[in-house]
Amino acid sequence: MNWKKNKYTVIKKAIDPSMAGFLQNYILLKRKVLQTFMTTQYISEFNTDWGTWKDRQVPGTYSHYADMAMETLLATLKPKMEKVTGTKLYENYSYTRVYKVKDELRRHKDRFSCEISTTLNLGSDRPWPIYINPKQEEGGHNETTGEYMPSTSKGVKVNLKPGDMLVYRGDLLEHWREPYTGNYCAQVFLHYNNVKTPGAEENALDRRPHLGLPNRFKRVEKKIPR
Repeated sequence: MNWKKNKYTVIKKAIDPSMAGFLQNYILLKRKVLQTFMTTQYISEFNTDWGTWKDRQVPGTYSHYADMAMETLLATLKPKMEKVTGTKLYENYSYTRVYKVKDELRRHKDRFSCEISTTLNLGSDRPWPIYINPKQEEGGHNETTGEYMPSTSKGVKVNLKPGDMLVYRGDLLEHWREPYTGNYCAQVFLHYNNVKTPGAEENALDRRPHLGLPNRFKRVEKKIPR
């Protein structure tokens, strides 16, 4: 998997497996705490500071935008990401998700903030590959309806061990996961922009004042050049 040629590659042991395990246990505990907060009505269902079950891509699954530990990881891994991609990068945001049995990540391409993306395996009770379609021209949104039109490609199957990280052009390459047969799978997504991409400077930090802030701190989005 050559980044320059294919626009995706795998970094083995991007973080030490023991650190991946620590972060897995951390996010599983955070999910449990939120469950207790919600069942005891300690916080409002609209409070997302501890995460949410209202994930748009995978409804009913725990996710967290800009958890501070993961935001720190986003910044820490930027030099490694710049070395692999051969480009200077702006940090945008992190997003953590804990998948459960029968969850499925449908075929899609990502938004502008996810131009250069990663999915980093923190751990699971059953291996779960991600698939990526190396043909950039396949899959995309209908210009009239905005509906995503998936390809029929079998894709390239990518297996990641805890600590391994897939780096890919999230805005260009269609990617997905088949329905999960395990009980939990913790993944963190780290998103960057190439500093030379038009609109990247304005979009840096996902339009927040700094890392670690929830998305309600975003500036009003302006149209980003494509």
